[in-house]
Amino acid sequence: MTKGFVLLTHGFSCSNGVSRRGFLNLLAGFGVAAGGLSLAGCGSSSAAAGSTNAAGGDEGTVHASAVSDDQVASRTLFVFDTVVSISAQCSEELLDTVAERCNYFESKFSRTVEGSDIWNINNAKGATVKVAAETAECITRALEYAEASGGLFDITIGAVSSLWDFVEGVKPTEEAVAAALPHVGYGCVEVDGDKVTLSDPDAMLDLGGIAKGYICDDLVRILREGGCANASLSLGGNVYVMGMSFDGDEWNVGVQDPNGEADTVIATIPATDVSLVTSGLYERCFEQDGIKYYHILDPRTGYPVKTDLESASIRCESSTTADAYSTILFLLGHDAAVSLVDADDRFEAVFVNDAGAVTQSSGNLFTIL
Repeated sequence: MTKGFVLLTHGFSCSNGVSRRGFLNLLAGFGVAAGGLSLAGCGSSSAAAGSTNAAGGDEGTVHASAVSDDQVASRTLFVFDTVVSISAQCSEELLDTVAERCNYFESKFSRTVEGSDIWNINNAKGATVKVAAETAECITRALEYAEASGGLFDITIGAVSSLWDFVEGVKPTEEAVAAALPHVGYGCVEVDGDKVTLSDPDAMLDLGGIAKGYICDDLVRILREGGCANASLSLGGNVYVMGMSFDGDEWNVGVQDPNGEADTVIATIPATDVSLVTSGLYERCFEQDGIKYYHILDPRTGYPVKTDLESASIRCESSTTADAYSTILFLLGHDAAVSLVDADDRFEAVFVNDAGAVTQSSGNLFTIL
């Protein structure tokens, strides 16, 4: 493998959606003490950076710890319904802080964890809820993206997304979707300092389209403030690479082929201090009565988006922005998505359309293989 290489994965495929308990079983089944589960690779001189070692413990705790001679520490967790893998040239104590921060965010941003900020908002029936500063900021950012996209990105999709279960394969009835759809509309969300109100008592928030990006940016901030210069972070389909690779070279991020094996790469890009986010229709889906239902929902219909894209990989300095816009690109479709990226110098992107063809935005650093 090329030195400084990180694979930008798309998360779980249709056939292997994993729950938190399933992740723990997966760790045990692979015998992680001998190598384990890794979403990011690097050069041979820092082999520990991509390895994991079982530590046991309760769900939601850290399950990996390794330090090489170059002081590359590594953690792998299951939070935010995905695998989080972090490798950094820093102390174990600093990486412990980062791991604890992940659990903190799950306790605030999760739609399903009782007592979280989002759970409290969704169950307040229109009453004002006091939230953490991070929650208020993330919601405010999400409303900005909703406004910029004309509602294509909408965190009030929770009224509909709560009806679907793409891990267990649950499809709601047409009647349930029709009843929930009128409560999707970001205009009902009011943020005043650390207070959030839904003017529609039946509306529900779902930060799934922005949370991992926001959290990734926050973890990078913690690492930098702790004196860490070089690191790679992978939160499902969100990757951020800091500084130089653990071999002293520039990071090289590879984009996974949505139609190939897990380690098949369709494009690469040199990167440093930047985020790359991949979204794909195959990330989480299930098949029922011969029809595949994909996890990216259209706020206009309440059903999986109908698009001519299979995957979109976007490069941006902000992981928060990249996360939100990866969803927007799907809802726009290939041609409009390319036009958007070409017109915005914050972004570079690679797309795979429904015919399997790989295209890229103009003037970018991606190399299509």
